Amino acid sequence: MKVVIDTNSLLSLVRYYLPFDKKGVLFQFIKRKIEIGEIIIIDKVYQECTFISKGIILTTLNYLQDKIFLKTVKIPFKTDSLLAPSPAKFIRQVENQFVNSIVRKQRKLSDTEFENRKNAFLNDADMRQIILCLNLIKNGEKVVLVTEETESSNDDKLFKKIPSICKELDIETLTLPEIIAKYDGIDIDFQ
Repeated sequence: MKVVIDTNSLLSLVRYYLPFDKKGVLFQFIKRKIEIGEIIIIDKVYQECTFISKGIILTTLNYLQDKIFLKTVKIPFKTDSLLAPSPAKFIRQVENQFVNSIVRKQRKLSDTEFENRKNAFLNDADMRQIILCLNLIKNGEKVVLVTEETESSNDDKLFKKIPSICKELDIETLTLPEIIAKYDGIDIDFQ
């Protein structure tokens, strides 16, 4: 199983889980899963990790700053030239299914404004992760996108959130606690 993990999940990992991981079990487990390619961190997420909370993710998961480690495990995963499996169909879905039509009507966006926002959305970390998942699924991989987002749209954004889009595309999403619970071999003692 391949796990594509988002920035907020990594942030939760370093803020709320690793401080209690006194023996480094979870720390080493995550490192090992990254090494063997089961946990994928894309370029856009890695870039966000450099500035979110003053770089706490890269500081805490210090192997993500080790150039030799990064080169060996091919992290971050490059997504700049990655296309959705059916690009024309995918663009139609972005324009019709993934857009929050109520917000679009309220903002009265011109076609040019909408195109600019759509292009920015297609190039942000969330959508790059989804496109990677679609490509992995097309290649026969079992894929899970780990995100702390909820499906409900309560932030007045133009496009839907990761879980909502993934539901429409049949991409499984889990939260960080759910994916940790699925893994065998993690025996954490919170004492």
